[in-house]
Amino acid sequence: MADFSGQWALAFGLLGNIVSFMVFLSPIPTFYAIYKKKTSEGYQSIPYVVALFSSMLWIFYAFLKSSNATLILTINAFGCFIETIYVCFYLFYAPKKLRVQTLKMIVLLIICGFGFIVASTIFLVKPSQRAMVVGWICLVFSLCVFVAPLCILRKVIQTKSVEYMPFLLSLFLTLSAVMWFFYGLLIKDYNVAIPNVLGFSFGLIQMGLYVKYKNGEKMNIKQKLQETVLTQIVVLEEPKTEEQIIKFNKTLDSQNIREASKNGEIHNDEVEGSHDQK
Repeated sequence: MADFSGQWALAFGLLGNIVSFMVFLSPIPTFYAIYKKKTSEGYQSIPYVVALFSSMLWIFYAFLKSSNATLILTINAFGCFIETIYVCFYLFYAPKKLRVQTLKMIVLLIICGFGFIVASTIFLVKPSQRAMVVGWICLVFSLCVFVAPLCILRKVIQTKSVEYMPFLLSLFLTLSAVMWFFYGLLIKDYNVAIPNVLGFSFGLIQMGLYVKYKNGEKMNIKQKLQETVLTQIVVLEEPKTEEQIIKFNKTLDSQNIREASKNGEIHNDEVEGSHDQK
């Protein structure tokens, strides 16, 4: 039974590595859009800085664990590499205000935060308890990785547009959460399993909003175009002479009567009577 459980744990761990690899690559379309626009304005750096910090924490946790740490170590080493590239790319194209905000976050989380955790764990915690302490810290900040993309949900709801919400990132985060949940459950590492339950829930929320608002921007553009065209028609057809005004009013009356008839507000015999009187 133990061997069977170990085989399933290995399978979910490998699948978790594969899906997490896709998670780390999923922001590529976002950064390609930034490259085309030559600016990162409108995009958030929070998910990438937090993901970098989380990967560093999991690597530290993997070094402290006595077993079942290889798969955690490999994927998070790649995560550190690719997230560093993303952050540097973001800083290169960021306006001054966003660049300063991102640098402050890097100093706060990567330098001060991670440095403090490593130093306090080594000097203040007993060797036998270090893995447990760092595991709980990883649990908390794994939740931050899943919550970080939610910072743009308010913008999505307000603008009814998903332009700045990467769907691929949400999708692969959800799949990754499922794989790592079962992996943590099978190896009885609840520091891995617990945060991925909420990760799955947050991912479903993001994908639900994407489905709801994916056509919102196109609908807004279409509506504005229709309003512009109707305005132009009214301006072009505005009557100038007294004869045109009378003819224009009769046309409007006829249209109003037909619309009222269609809506059931008046009967057809009343429509015919109005035409006869005219």
